[in-house]
Amino acid sequence: MEQELKKRLSQDPDGLLTYEYIANHIGECDDIMDELVDNMILVDPTGQFIVSAARYLYAINHESYAGVISRLIAVAIERDRERRYLPDLVTAIWGADYESRIDELNASDDNFRRIYKRITPTSCL
Repeated sequence: MEQELKKRLSQDPDGLLTYEYIANHIGECDDIMDELVDNMILVDPTGQFIVSAARYLYAINHESYAGVISRLIAVAIERDRERRYLPDLVTAIWGADYESRIDELNASDDNFRRIYKRITPTSCL
């Protein structure tokens, strides 16, 4: 990552600047996406922008960004302790019909299983 960008994003108080950079430079910043995600993870205490980035990258190209999306989701699960953003993440990534596929998704996707346990703590998995 170029020094000027690193300096600017080091001033990011909550992840919004990094998220905006990704959104405004999508396709042009793929070679530094891991560093951008690292920065967002470092500065976003609640997971708000981490979830937004995961949803955005999934909508743009979930196959190309699968690795960083998975990292973002894993961190979001830890950060969103109040469960403000996880319910929207579930539907954005696994679809509005995810409840009809709970058993399949629990068996095949660790991030889904962890989110589902977090948003439905009384569920029996």
